[in-house]
Amino acid sequence: MEKAYFLLQFSTVLSLLLLSLQTYLATTLSSTNETDKLALLAIKGRITQDIHGIMNSWNESLHLCDWMGVTCSRRHKGRVTHLSLERRGLIGSIPPQIGNLSFLRGINLAENNFQREIPQEIGRLPRLRFLNLSNNALQGEIPGNLSFCLGLQVLNLSNNMLVGKIPNSLETLGMKKLNTLFLECNELTGTIPKWLGNASLLVQLSLRRNRLHGSIPVELGKLQNLSYLGVSLNNLSGIVPPAIYNLSSLIFLRLAYNQFHGKIPNDIGLTLPNLQVIVCGGNYFTGRLPVSLLNASQLKRIGFEHNNFNGPVPPNLGRLNALEWLTLQENQLENMEGDDFSFLASLTNCSKLSVLDLGVNLFKGHFPTSIANLSSRLEGLAMDNNQISGRLPNGIGNLIGLTSLFLDDNFLTGEIPNSIGQLEKLNKLKLFDNQLSGTIPSSIGNLTQLLYLHLEENNLKGEIPLNLENCRNLFEVNLSYNNITGSIPKEVITSTIISLDFSRNFLFGLLPLELGNMTNLISLFLAHNRLSGEIPSTLGNCPMMEDLHMQDNLLTGSIPSTFSALKSLKNLDLSTNNLSGQIPKYFQNVTLLHYLNLSFNEFEGEVPYEGVFGNASAVSVVGNRHLCGGIQKLRLPPCKVQASLKKNKWSHNLKIVIPIVSCSILLAVLLFLIFFPWARRSKRKASSMLQTQEPFPKISFAELSQATNDFSSANLIGEGSFGSVYKGIMGENGMLVAVKVLNLKQKGASRSFVAECEAMRNIRHRNLIKVLTVCSSIDFKGVDFKAIVYEFMQNGNLDEWLHSNDVQVGVRNFSFIKRLNVVIEVAHAIEYLHYHCQPAIVHGDLKPSNILLDHEMVAHVGDFGLARFLISSKKTSSLGTIGTIGYVAPEYGMGVKASMAGDVFSFGILLLEMITGKRPTDAIFKDGLNLHQFAKLALPERVMDIVDTSLLQELRSTDENVGDTRRNRRERRVSIKEILITFARIGVLCSMDSPNDRMEMKDVVAELCVIRDKFLGNRS
Repeated sequence: MEKAYFLLQFSTVLSLLLLSLQTYLATTLSSTNETDKLALLAIKGRITQDIHGIMNSWNESLHLCDWMGVTCSRRHKGRVTHLSLERRGLIGSIPPQIGNLSFLRGINLAENNFQREIPQEIGRLPRLRFLNLSNNALQGEIPGNLSFCLGLQVLNLSNNMLVGKIPNSLETLGMKKLNTLFLECNELTGTIPKWLGNASLLVQLSLRRNRLHGSIPVELGKLQNLSYLGVSLNNLSGIVPPAIYNLSSLIFLRLAYNQFHGKIPNDIGLTLPNLQVIVCGGNYFTGRLPVSLLNASQLKRIGFEHNNFNGPVPPNLGRLNALEWLTLQENQLENMEGDDFSFLASLTNCSKLSVLDLGVNLFKGHFPTSIANLSSRLEGLAMDNNQISGRLPNGIGNLIGLTSLFLDDNFLTGEIPNSIGQLEKLNKLKLFDNQLSGTIPSSIGNLTQLLYLHLEENNLKGEIPLNLENCRNLFEVNLSYNNITGSIPKEVITSTIISLDFSRNFLFGLLPLELGNMTNLISLFLAHNRLSGEIPSTLGNCPMMEDLHMQDNLLTGSIPSTFSALKSLKNLDLSTNNLSGQIPKYFQNVTLLHYLNLSFNEFEGEVPYEGVFGNASAVSVVGNRHLCGGIQKLRLPPCKVQASLKKNKWSHNLKIVIPIVSCSILLAVLLFLIFFPWARRSKRKASSMLQTQEPFPKISFAELSQATNDFSSANLIGEGSFGSVYKGIMGENGMLVAVKVLNLKQKGASRSFVAECEAMRNIRHRNLIKVLTVCSSIDFKGVDFKAIVYEFMQNGNLDEWLHSNDVQVGVRNFSFIKRLNVVIEVAHAIEYLHYHCQPAIVHGDLKPSNILLDHEMVAHVGDFGLARFLISSKKTSSLGTIGTIGYVAPEYGMGVKASMAGDVFSFGILLLEMITGKRPTDAIFKDGLNLHQFAKLALPERVMDIVDTSLLQELRSTDENVGDTRRNRRERRVSIKEILITFARIGVLCSMDSPNDRMEMKDVVAELCVIRDKFLGNRS
């Protein structure tokens, strides 16, 4: 009885206890479920855009564990353990309530558009193992209290906008379970923390694309489990710690685009046998490519581009059967001696090869036929900017997978093979700057996916293939600098083209109206052809046009009124055509227009004043005889002549002419009365000077006659204003001399003789002609005879080098550096005369024929017949018009006295003649245009258009004798253009009309020396 009672009581108590426990658990579970639910609803509340309707499932009708992207615990029912919303197109921010999901083990919000900062409250999740917030727009710094998530194994914050340093507090994570740390593609600064070397479980570390600086910590060499190391695209420097190359577990090594230097270890393929990817491009690594890489048989990608590697490429790269990507461009790699391209032949074994870039190196030899045997999966092939010669093999058509083919800037010859049309996937074809000949193959029309076609700077001929019309997706077409003939076919014009360049060919005929269909056109270059007819008005339908160049053609008619719609126009050149009509005033309203050249046409009427027309350096209208008005600097006549000047024209002219003629006769009589006795005194003075001062040793007429074989015409080497120059042989040692015999019948010859003797008596300079002796005597007929004997210059005068067509003279070898040396030497000589002689001397007749070149091409300034001493402004005699037409300063024509500025003007013209190859008296200089304006109008953008053709050819070619590595060739060309601009600008500044605007000779010398240093440095 008692036992039964006891059992009943126990059963009752147990039931009450179970009921209480059930009630407690239900209450507790309800409470914790509610916490997680509120946290999730807070996340939903921060979503501002949900294009896929993900948040629609987060509602009261479903249990939170059934909400999309939410995973709950089985053991702890109702508690959220994983939140996975990656790639859902969500826009919003992460609320701090996420820290209340205390059972969370994984958060994946990658590839959305979450913004603002990462909430610090994530550090309150002790069970968190996986955190992926990559590919969002998160800002601010990395929360330091993530260190409290001691179980965290994967931390991926890549591709955001995070700033600041990597927190040192994260070291706690590294000491625990962290095996993956991805922080790439942010804006992180500071250095790579040394504590990462203590994260012994770390397998993947990526810090790419940040702003980290400093060096790679040596401590990272302790990470024996590391398989992925990525630090590319930072500002890191120094050498890569040797211990890194000993991490045998490494599979991916990405060091590209930093400032690392040093060498890649020769045994890298032995110490890193598991490598699949090694990219070290964009650094300063030197030495040879390690042959041991062949031991890393799993290599898929090798990227050593943009460094300073030299020597040959390992010949057996084909052993790397898995190789997919090989980029070696912009180094100093070359062929093995006696070997063309054996390493390329071995690459035919790499059946997975998709990218091969060998551009901008020192590879030579004939184009390898083995290229045709490379993988049909090859998509990109680049061998540009090398020194490869020979013909393109027909087998190149086998590379049917190619999407880009870059073979530009080489020495390729022969025709473009017709098989090029088999490359139907090709979208980029660049064969420019070679020596290709023949016609453009019609098969090129098979390349229907072509976007970029560059065949410029070759020797191509024939017509533009009509079936280019099949290439309906073209963006850029450049066929310039060839010998292409025929008309521009309307079939090749598509609406997709943004740049079309057919300049410098022999195209003729009318411009097609279809040019206006290129509604996306930005640049159109048709200059230097034989195109005729009117400019199509349809070009006004190209609203994006920025550059339009049609100069040097045979175009007629007026500028279309539709051009008023070209609001984006920046550069317009219609010069050297037969265009007529008035210059449209609407150009004043094109605010972006900063270069307008309408010169050498038949335009008439008033030139506008505003907009681009208000800047004389931005607009050119020279060579249009019937223009008027415009700003004063354009120097055009006024458009309206006052009626009073037209009235009684003949009577008005007579009133002017009669006094002028009368005064002229009277002045002539006075000059004769003054000059005749002065001339006699001058003659006696010259004789007296030579007799008394004896500045040079004397020589007899007989000796000079014998030396020149009686002044034989066979020995005549030049003629000038005051006499002739003969080659002679004097003395027992047979010394070559130049004998200048004065023509005393020529007015001023005696004065010239005296002036030269005075000038040369006390001056000594390496770049001045040396006078050996003089002769003032009588010849065998008893007639006065005067001569000056100079040292002989074996290479003649500068004029011969600049303008002679005789190849033996060496005009084709008159390189830019030789020209530069000559002008610097001449500048030194003139500077010496101006600043280092007492008194200072003005040469007075500086021109190419007065600059002589010795056997070493050293320049010597000669012919001082017009030289003047600058003792003081009071004692300096007026020169009147002296010197040679084209070189004489304009102020001399107005009776201004001799000055240093006059020599500077002549030197400026000389500089411009050196760069353009045109004399100042060239036939093209008419209607107000002169050499000074010709150069000024071309500065700065069109300077290459005025450069001497032979000089331009030399500058465009590769000079192997100066160690040209061809590295950054495009940048080097830009630098050469800048050098030419500076050279021409000095010439323009020296030849300004006003003496006060000209440079001084000492400054000219300094500037020219800087140019030479830049040019020599540019080629090294």
